[in-house]
Amino acid sequence: MKRKTPEGASFAQEAEGAMLFAPSADRNLAPIAKELAEIAPGTGDALEIASGTGQHIVAHAAAHPQVHWHPSEIDEDRIASVNAYIAQSGLTNVSRAIELDATASGWATEPAYDLILLSNLLHLISDQEAQTILTEAALALRSGGKFMVYGPFMRGGVLTSEGDHSFHTSLQAQDPDIGYKDDEWVQKIAAAVGLTVDRVTDMPANNLAFTFLKP
Repeated sequence: MKRKTPEGASFAQEAEGAMLFAPSADRNLAPIAKELAEIAPGTGDALEIASGTGQHIVAHAAAHPQVHWHPSEIDEDRIASVNAYIAQSGLTNVSRAIELDATASGWATEPAYDLILLSNLLHLISDQEAQTILTEAALALRSGGKFMVYGPFMRGGVLTSEGDHSFHTSLQAQDPDIGYKDDEWVQKIAAAVGLTVDRVTDMPANNLAFTFLKP
């Protein structure tokens, strides 16, 4: 399903042409790129789920030229923005964005990727939708592939900062089905679908980055 983005969750302003610019994406690009440098394959195919404006995918493709990048989005305006960033970049190791609702079952038809990247989405969807993404990602990964999930999480069922508590409360006021997922719950679901924890990294702004491995 195409879930409405909650207020305060994602702001993007018009830039050049079809491009959109999200200040939050600009801020979190560097820490995500740093973590990605530790886990990205030397070669292969990488899928980015919910590519947003496209600011990240062109940076990742430039930093990892031997990996072929596959952006995806559910929103038409953001697909157009992603493709505009790609066109401007001139990069040849990144495909045009595809329309993909990763919360819907059945999109992983075969193991096709060595890396899947998901940033700042799990808190904006329901538990069932998050479980579907983890399930499908496990199916879409090749053996030895990795799934990196970045964003805000509870720790052992606890919201560990005032900002996290405020944001989570705001999200649930708009939609009681969404909100922060617990770090232990995410790892439990990942294990149930055949993924093992490769690393968990504390990130700036009280975020976490999970890297799951498909044996």
